[in-house]
Amino acid sequence: MKRAILLKYGEIILKGDNRYHFEDVLRQQIKKRLAPLGEFSVTCAQSTLFVTAEDDALLDAAYPLLKRVFGVISLTLAYAAEKDMDAILACAEEHICPLLAGKKSFKADAKRSDKRFPLKSPEIARAVGGRVLSVLRENAPKVDVHDPEITIRVEIRDDYAYLHAGQERGAGGLPYGTSGRALLLLSGGIDSPVAGYRMARRGAKIDALHFESFPYTSERAKEKVVTLAQKLCRYTDEMNLGFCRLTDLQLALKAACREEYFTILLRRSMIRIANRVARHQGCKSLVTGESLGQVASQTMDALACTDRVADLPVFRPLIGLDKEEIIRTAREIDCFETSILPYEDCCTVFTPRHPKLTPAEDEILAEEAKLDLPALEDAAYKAVTWMKAR
Repeated sequence: MKRAILLKYGEIILKGDNRYHFEDVLRQQIKKRLAPLGEFSVTCAQSTLFVTAEDDALLDAAYPLLKRVFGVISLTLAYAAEKDMDAILACAEEHICPLLAGKKSFKADAKRSDKRFPLKSPEIARAVGGRVLSVLRENAPKVDVHDPEITIRVEIRDDYAYLHAGQERGAGGLPYGTSGRALLLLSGGIDSPVAGYRMARRGAKIDALHFESFPYTSERAKEKVVTLAQKLCRYTDEMNLGFCRLTDLQLALKAACREEYFTILLRRSMIRIANRVARHQGCKSLVTGESLGQVASQTMDALACTDRVADLPVFRPLIGLDKEEIIRTAREIDCFETSILPYEDCCTVFTPRHPKLTPAEDEILAEEAKLDLPALEDAAYKAVTWMKAR
């Protein structure tokens, strides 16, 4: 029996004349993701992508990879039967009935995209549900059309009738790379990987920049950031990961400026450097993991003070989320355990005891005038090093 992975997409169908571009990008993303496994065919019809392989066993290996492809809202492993009710019922008996073992309730549903098929959708569903009940008998789960534990679906398409059960949720969002390029300020904490994930899920292609303070931050802290980038790459493919050393700049700030302004001064320098890096990389925006009110540098006044030095838009996809919501996503994308490893990042070095919560612009400018920030930032920018995370 021929099998296929059926991938459904959502927002793409609303794209009007651009729809085919989004479909093509999604198809290419799938091919790229599956290329290391072997040869696959990826075709598109009626808001569904069909993934098949000459070696049917490859589909089992492909399935978990496809769950992390942005743009796919649901997926399932389906059996392809000839468009004949006897063949459909035989397929249901052989391949779908075993999937109902241990289930408490089910329903059968049908969608007849090929209107030439002689039976209508409700008739197809009744016939398949009846066959399941007759085969499983006393072991059959009860029928529940309102809230079933599992749904058997029959899709009458142009080429085959596809039967499946246990459709799963996909990664959702938009195909990766369809919304421009952004530079993620990737720390070693919980928030920034989640911010990068959320922006990538909206179609933004992600480069990342990490600020370090060697020797105050360790090599293991750097390795932690590389690991986080690699975990994001399971959703984004490879990623350009840059490292910018801020030690000299931080020491100069500490020596010349008032302690309570240190955090906001550092953030402004980071944004100015990130602007230059972003332009060099062809990025059209910056992405940070800031959440309103979470720490001193994330008050409304502090964020506004930081934004004043930004030439590019600064996107903060976590701005309205609380910590529990952020942690939940961090666990879902398998970044949480890495993020909480106890290695400091540059923002925790020289942290002031009582940071300024409502910095005034004239006071900040007065502090910045105490040292040659353009030269210090230029030196940090020119020393940025790059690697490919995969």
